Amino acid sequence: MKNFAIKTPDAEIRTALQQKIDGLTKPLGSLGRLEELALQIGWIQQTLTPSLDRPYNIVFAGDHGVAEEKVSLSPKEVTRQMVDNFLKGGAGISFLCRQHGFRLRVVDAGVDAELPAADGLIDLKIRRGTRNFVDTAAMTREEMELAVERGASVAAMCRDDGCNVISFGEMGIGNTSASSMWMTCLTGTPLEQCVGAGSGLGSAGVRRKCHVLRQALDGYAGDRSVEDVMRWFGGYEMVMAVGAILQAAELGMVILVDGFIMTNCMLAASKLYPEVLNYAVFAHRGDESGHALLLDAMGAKPLLDLGLRLGEGTGAVCAYPIVESAVRMLAEMASFGDAGVTKYF
Repeated sequence: MKNFAIKTPDAEIRTALQQKIDGLTKPLGSLGRLEELALQIGWIQQTLTPSLDRPYNIVFAGDHGVAEEKVSLSPKEVTRQMVDNFLKGGAGISFLCRQHGFRLRVVDAGVDAELPAADGLIDLKIRRGTRNFVDTAAMTREEMELAVERGASVAAMCRDDGCNVISFGEMGIGNTSASSMWMTCLTGTPLEQCVGAGSGLGSAGVRRKCHVLRQALDGYAGDRSVEDVMRWFGGYEMVMAVGAILQAAELGMVILVDGFIMTNCMLAASKLYPEVLNYAVFAHRGDESGHALLLDAMGAKPLLDLGLRLGEGTGAVCAYPIVESAVRMLAEMASFGDAGVTKYF
C-alpha cells in the first residue's frame, strides 16, 4: 500500500503560540476551545499567524454490496440520484458550502451506475459497487490499494490549488453498516453498540441490520489487520477518504472530521499512521448510534452537537466558522501591550 510521510509538527513553536494567546486582551483561557484550536492550527502551520485558505469539501461516493441485505432504508439508486443532486447544488452540503465559501467536489469512487461527465465530478471509479461482505471480502487487496492512491491524489489536487483546510464527506447506501464493522473491529467495541439507524431504520430494521452484520463478522476469514478490515468491510468511498486523509496530513493540511463514517475513516487512518490525529479537528458529535462511543474511544472532543446524521461533510462545514474564529483571534485581536490595556489577571 502507498506509504505516507506524516510528521508530527515541531513542538518548539507551541510555547510562543501559547504566550501570544495568553497575551491577548482577555482573561487567561477565557476563549476556551478557540484558544485550543488556535494553538493546534498554529502548530500545524508552524506560524504565529495561521491562515485558512481555499477550503474544499470532497464528497466520495460509492455503492456497497451489503445493501443487497436490506440493511438500509434507502434503495441503492439513491447514491446515483444524490450525486446528481450534489452537482446541481440542491443537497444539504451544497448550501453549506455556498454559505461558508467551500469548493465542493464529488468523486465517483464506486457508484453502481455510469455517471456522465459534469462540472464538479471527478471520475475515479474502481468498480460499480463493492461485493457483499456477508459472503466475501468487499474488495480485493489491489482495489483497496488503488482506492488509497486515488483518494490521496484528490487531496494533493486540492493542495495544489492553494487549499490548506479540507473536509471530507461521503455518499453511499450501506456505508453506516461498513463503518459499524470498522468500528467494532478496530476499537473492540461490541458490534451491537456500533450499529444504528443509518438513514432512518426503525427498531426492527436496526435489529435486522445487526443480525446481518453479526453474520458477516462471524464469517470473517481475514487476519484483522487494519488493511484487511478496510478491504473486507469497507466501501471504495471510505477507503479513498482514508487515502485523502493521509495525504492531507502529509501535506500539512488542517482536516475537518465529519460524522460517523468519516470518523471511522479517521480511525482507520490513525491506526495506520497515529500522527494523522495531530491534523484532525473533530467537527461534531453525530446522532448516529455509535458515534459518541467512537469519539470517546479516540479521545476526540467534537466542536458541535447538533443532532446531525446526514454525512456529506455537513457537520464539518457547519463547524468551519468556529475554526475560522480561532484563526482570526490570533490575527486580529490586540495584545495588552499593543492596546495599552493593563494586564488584569
